[in-house]
Amino acid sequence: MKDDRFFIVTGLSGSGKTVFSHFLEDLGYYCVDNLPSKLIPIFVELWQRREVEIDKVALVVDMREAGFLTEFPKVWERIRKKISAKLIFLEASDEALVKRFSETRRPHPLSRKKSVLEGVRLERERLKEIKKMADEVIDTTSTTIYQLKEILGRRFSKKKNHKMQISVISFGYKYGIPIDSDLVIDTRFLPNPFYADELRDKTGKSQKVRDHVLKVPETKKFLKELYRFVDFLIPNFLREGKSYLTISFGCTGGRHRSVIIAEEIREYLCQKKYDIRIYHRDIYK
Repeated sequence: MKDDRFFIVTGLSGSGKTVFSHFLEDLGYYCVDNLPSKLIPIFVELWQRREVEIDKVALVVDMREAGFLTEFPKVWERIRKKISAKLIFLEASDEALVKRFSETRRPHPLSRKKSVLEGVRLERERLKEIKKMADEVIDTTSTTIYQLKEILGRRFSKKKNHKMQISVISFGYKYGIPIDSDLVIDTRFLPNPFYADELRDKTGKSQKVRDHVLKVPETKKFLKELYRFVDFLIPNFLREGKSYLTISFGCTGGRHRSVIIAEEIREYLCQKKYDIRIYHRDIYK
């Protein structure tokens, strides 16, 4: 029976093979793009004998290779007798493919001395037999990149126990926003312990400082809305196939308010069993 540890992805130019490859890479696959067909059996042999430390593999092959149409069917016939590989074929309508090539301004590999539409139709005709060999055909006509990732997530992520690592960062605006932030949330509207003499030299990890900020109604309401926001956001990022998410909380100096809110969201997400890392960048500046 075929498993999902060895994929070969092919299909029409512009149908989303690169997106599929990046998606599988995020799931832990070792992805090789445009491997010549004659080298596939050698790769399979090394993988079978565990001479390469690779568990899951995805190969992307297509018309970019000279001789693909004659070589690949013979190679596929050989390797499917040795391993339980899956052949995935991606396609889309002529109109969708022409539009994609027009938007990216990339030349179609078969459109030399022809229009893009002629190249698309010629490639479709030439790949008919390889499409018949596929274990699964995925039509990407009506999908954006993000919608395609969602479709692939529903199809493949369930078996991979895909998890996302979430990094929570506190920082001070006076030192700049962390460059790897996906989301930046400003906490400077909360009461500032800096203006309380007995709290100024403490940090957001001090219980007195925490009480000073957390007891006010604005903070309680903010945290309630923040929890609702991440409860909506994170599952949607997971369905989209995102592997890393960085949420940064900023205040003026990065010592008090941002530290407190970052710790609160870390605790909340830990209760939800997410993989959390926290870093207080400017707490001791």
